[in-house]
Amino acid sequence: MSGCGDSGDSGEDSQPADKITYLTAFGAVGRDAFAWVAQEKGYFRDAGLDVTIRLGAATGENLKVLAAGQAQFANLDLTGTWILSGKGQYTDIRAFAAVHQQTLVSIITLEGSGITEPKHLEGRKLGAATGSVNQLLFPGYAKLAGIDESKVEWVNAPPAQLPTLLASGRVDALSTFLIGQRGIEKAAGGKKTVVLPYSEYLPDLFGNGLIAPTSIVEGDPDLTKRFRDAALKGLQYTLEHPDEAAQILKKAQPAADVTAAVGEITLMAPYVKASGVIERDRVAKALATLEGEALIKPGLTPDTVVDFDLVPTG
Repeated sequence: MSGCGDSGDSGEDSQPADKITYLTAFGAVGRDAFAWVAQEKGYFRDAGLDVTIRLGAATGENLKVLAAGQAQFANLDLTGTWILSGKGQYTDIRAFAAVHQQTLVSIITLEGSGITEPKHLEGRKLGAATGSVNQLLFPGYAKLAGIDESKVEWVNAPPAQLPTLLASGRVDALSTFLIGQRGIEKAAGGKKTVVLPYSEYLPDLFGNGLIAPTSIVEGDPDLTKRFRDAALKGLQYTLEHPDEAAQILKKAQPAADVTAAVGEITLMAPYVKASGVIERDRVAKALATLEGEALIKPGLTPDTVVDFDLVPTG
C-alpha cells in the first residue's frame, strides 16, 4: 500500500503511481487542509500519484526546499515568491494555480494593545514567521500606511509559535494571515483580536498558490496537471465541508487544532476560487504594484512567474 493509501487490484497494464513530495505553505493548519483531503479522499491516488505531504515553514524557507529538489510541488504565497524572484532569487519557479485570489497578509493584535491603526506599530515589537511574505511585503505596506519601519522591531519565530508569542505578550502584534484570527484568539484565552489587512493598501496582490520548479512544469506538464486537478478537487471539497476537512487534517496531523482549522477554512473561503484561475492582467497589476513600491526590480512579466499553459481557465 502506498503512502497515498492506494489500493485495488493490479494487473499487467497497471502503471505504478508517480511518487512526489508536496510542501504545505505553513505547517499543518486549515489553509493547507485541502492536501490531506485530496489524499484521504483518493483524489491523488485516482490521478496516479503517490504523494508525500511535507510540512512547510514560510515562503523563503519553502523555496529553499524546492530549489534543493526535496519537493516537486508547493503551496506558497505568490506575492512573497515574486518579491524574491524580482530580487533575482528563485527565478526558475512558476505558479500554475491560485489558492487565494487576494493577499491575506495582515497585522493582528489583541484588543487593548493600543494598536488600532498602522501608525501605532511604531515603537512596538512585531512577530512573524522567519523568511515569510509578511516581512518581505512590509516595506511596501509601511510606506503606503505611513509607518516608519525603522521604528518597528521584528521578532522571528516558527509558524506554530506565533499565537503563543502574542498571547504571552512577548510581541505587541503579529504580521500573519488574517485567517489565523480564530487560532490566535483561542491561544489568547478567547480575547478578541484587531485585524489590519495589508490589502487595504495593497489590493491587487495574490495570496497562496500552487507552484513548482520550471523543470517540473515544463519537463512534465502532464504530472503537473494531474497534481493540480487533484489538489483543486481537494480544495473544493474542503471549502464545502470545513468541519470534515478539519477532522481529516487532525487524523493526519494529531497536533493540528480542529477549531482553528475550521476557522481558517471559513475565513479564507471569500478569497478563494476553487477553479484555481490566475488572470494574466491581475498578475500584471500585482507585479506593477510590487515594482512601484520598489519591492522588486523592473523585468518581471506575467509569463516569467506563471505558466499560463497550465493555469485552469474555469
